[in-house]
This record gives sequence, structure tokens and C-alpha cells, in this order.
Amino acid sequence: NIILMPVVVGKLFPPPPLKGGITVTMEDLQCLDSGQFLNDVIIDFYLKYLLHKASAAVAERSHIFSSFFYKQLTRRDNASEGGTSDSQRRHQRVKTWTRHVEIFKKDFLFVPVNQEAHWYLVVICFPGLDEPKSEDWNGPNSQTGELQDQVVAKSQNDNNETPPTVNHSDNVDTETGIHASPLRRPCILVMDSLKRSLHERVFKLLRDYLESEWEVRRGSSRDFSPDQMQSSHCQVPLQDNSSDCGLYLLQYVESFLKDPVVHFDLPLQLERWFPRQQVRRKRDEIRDLVLNLYRHQNLDSNR
Repeated sequence: NIILMPVVVGKLFPPPPLKGGITVTMEDLQCLDSGQFLNDVIIDFYLKYLLHKASAAVAERSHIFSSFFYKQLTRRDNASEGGTSDSQRRHQRVKTWTRHVEIFKKDFLFVPVNQEAHWYLVVICFPGLDEPKSEDWNGPNSQTGELQDQVVAKSQNDNNETPPTVNHSDNVDTETGIHASPLRRPCILVMDSLKRSLHERVFKLLRDYLESEWEVRRGSSRDFSPDQMQSSHCQVPLQDNSSDCGLYLLQYVESFLKDPVVHFDLPLQLERWFPRQQVRRKRDEIRDLVLNLYRHQNLDSNR
């Protein structure tokens, strides 16, 4: 049935008449074959789908940059570009990308990065905070029931902020049941399925970007240095082959949106976040999703 499909599957997501729909082609689908590297079209398509599928509260707290964002931020300088410094010139290239979103009001910014044919994820957490904040609560380590009611009530009483979602943490006093200091910490997290350690340039460029964006948006200067915004490599599930890095990036985002991190005691210990088998199924799941969206849109257009 795939062979009979047209070259262009269509602007699958979001579907027309919504703007910004991503066109998926047969060539794009082929990168979902076993052993192939995911391309930027599949990455961006599924990331948009994940944000749409997330709960309204989590989606409101989150912003996902296109896979082209970091590529554009780091491309070689053009002699005609404005800006007096390297960081200003870099910011000029992407300054319109956030014209409809105030990133400093978001809790989580997801930045997909591709370096030397390897995908990994960067998550900028609480960019609007200038220092860590902690809060304690009683109850089970769960997203439901009494605990969620307590967190909602506390959040509404304090500052009307969206309540955090509770997730994996061993920071619990077993006698009292009190969760110890779930932090809102401004930080930059790297989630890399190959456990590479060469991310210092990424940290620097994103800090420079945040400083420039703050100055343009807020009209003042702010320090995003490592002292103010710590960087950290998360302990995450790792790939066991040379081709699944894009799938792991997508699974990191999917797991995060489903159950956002609360306890920011760095480095985050997320080795058991999801089973490897869940990633192995992802190529077929994404392909089925694309084909189902295509069929659904075809049925709608033929009515």
C-alpha cells in the first residue's frame, strides 16, 4: 500500500487549514526503515504531533524548536549580517522564530540538535527564573489524586503558576512521605543516547542566544552564565546501535511531555525512563501514524 501512495503524502501535521503543516514524502518515510537515520522532516513532524498530544497544561509550559533552529543559529557568518558581535549575528538569524512565543514564560524549551549526523536533545529549563526555587509536599510520588490537589492548591495560592507534574524521584523521606525539595532550577540539560561529552559549544551558544533574546525582548541585560544557569548531562537510556539516535531524541521528548521532570537534583538519573523495546517499536509506530493521517485526510477531502 505504501508503493501506491503519491510522492507527497501531504501536509500531515498540523492538517489544513492550520498553518505550519509539515509535508511528508515517500523519501521521508524510507528513513523509517530499519537501520536508517531519521531525517529532519520526520523529527519535526513527530515533535509537533507530540506537543499536540500532550496535556493542555504541559503544552502551555513547553516550546519545541524546529530542528532547523540550531542549524540556523550555528551556520557560518554572512558578511552582510547585522550585529556587532558573534552572538548578536547569530541571534539575528533566528530572532523571528520566537515572534509568537515568549520563551521566558515557558518552563521547558526543547532544542533538537544534529551534529555530525548524530541527533540529541537539549532541554532549557525555566529560562525565566534567575535562581532555583524549591517546595515540599506530602503524598505519593504520583501525578494523580491527593498529591495533585495539594500541588494545584499550593500553586494557585502562591503565584498562579501551572503546577508541576510529579515524576520519578528517590528524594522521598520514607517515614514522613515528604518529597524533599522538588526544584525549579534554571538549567540546560543534554540528553544524548551515545553518551558523548562534547557539548560545551552547544551550552555556550544557547546561553549566548538566551542573553540576546532577553535583551531584545526585555530591554535589559541578564546573566545566563554557568553560575546562573547550570548545564548538565542527564543519565538517560542509551542506544545499542549506530542508527537510532533520532528515535531516542523523540522518545526523550515524548517521555518528558508525558511526565515532566520535577526533581532537579543534577545530574538527572533517568536511566530507567523507558525500556529499549519502546524505542525499537517507534519506527513502525511513526510510519503507521503518517499513513493513518494520510488516509484520514484523503477521506475528508473526498467527501
